Amino acid sequence: MFGDIAPVYDRMNRCLSFGIDRLWRRKTVRALDFPDNALVLDVCCGTGDLAHSLAAAGCQVVGADFTHPMLGLARDKGAASSKHPVFLQADAQQLPHPEGLFDGVTIAFGIRNVFAPQQALAECYRVLRPGGQLAVLEFFPIPHPLWRGMFGMYFGRVLPLLGKLTASGRRTDAYRYLPDSVDDFVSPQEFQKWMRAVGFCEPQDTPLTGGVARLLLAQKPLT
Repeated sequence: MFGDIAPVYDRMNRCLSFGIDRLWRRKTVRALDFPDNALVLDVCCGTGDLAHSLAAAGCQVVGADFTHPMLGLARDKGAASSKHPVFLQADAQQLPHPEGLFDGVTIAFGIRNVFAPQQALAECYRVLRPGGQLAVLEFFPIPHPLWRGMFGMYFGRVLPLLGKLTASGRRTDAYRYLPDSVDDFVSPQEFQKWMRAVGFCEPQDTPLTGGVARLLLAQKPLT
């Protein structure tokens, strides 16, 4: 499915969030406390929006995604930049990198699409150096009843109509998958338990735009 929607993936994100997803990514970059020239792995990088933002902020970035068609689009975005990430195809549940390599790991709107998200978190922990940071930007079930009702209507009624305008054929399945994947995902509190279970300490949960999206930060202990 993600291979099919790759050509319209960015347009889908803009339609889904009314363009606010760009602001969420900027907030993610600003929230991270990385040293100069930090080596950062962006897991489930998609078409590379967050990876390129991290590179523009001075990080050395590796973008990894399971869906090969996404990676070509990600590389094209940085073709004219002197600071561009390296992109590779990789499974978040079995990363090809050695232990303790990265100063930071990021995942934007990808962890809920992984078959075994707890295994992916364990892999993120493994490839981080001691003291390294993990940032997860994601949609979770919305706890506030007003926001939940508004976005339930948007996801259920408006989004399928947008899908017909921005995609065709099998690609429209993604617009049905998206609200289901959010509703079926765990709460932010349960996700923090997953983080602690694999070894992360001090998880922090920041709601964005009324909790429509959330930024979760955690650290690998120094010892």
